[in-house]
Amino acid sequence: MSDNPLIDLRAVCLSFPETTERLSHGEPTWFVREKKVFVTYADHHHDDRLAFWCAAPPGAQEERIAMSPDHFFRPPYVGHRGWLGVYLDVPVDWDQVAILVEDSYRMIAPRSLVALLD
Repeated sequence: MSDNPLIDLRAVCLSFPETTERLSHGEPTWFVREKKVFVTYADHHHDDRLAFWCAAPPGAQEERIAMSPDHFFRPPYVGHRGWLGVYLDVPVDWDQVAILVEDSYRMIAPRSLVALLD
């Protein structure tokens, strides 16, 4: 992994089929088939923290935040839909990040693309 969390997150996100990156609301954001967001970078977007936001399976947001509030949070705008915020300005387990990003991709991508992962 590099010393730059954006480079590392980008590599994880772009490893999934038909994923693209472009700016959305001023932040690097990853889309499935250029339409549906599955991860967005948050470089001090609403506070002084570096993080990313991703879709999460039902109940995962609450569970992860309760388990490790130093690493996870409920992001603005999308938190009410169960999305998970992941801090990148703390020690990061990139294997865990890869799992979270894959979970997000599986939640957002069409079944035909998800089937390519299995």
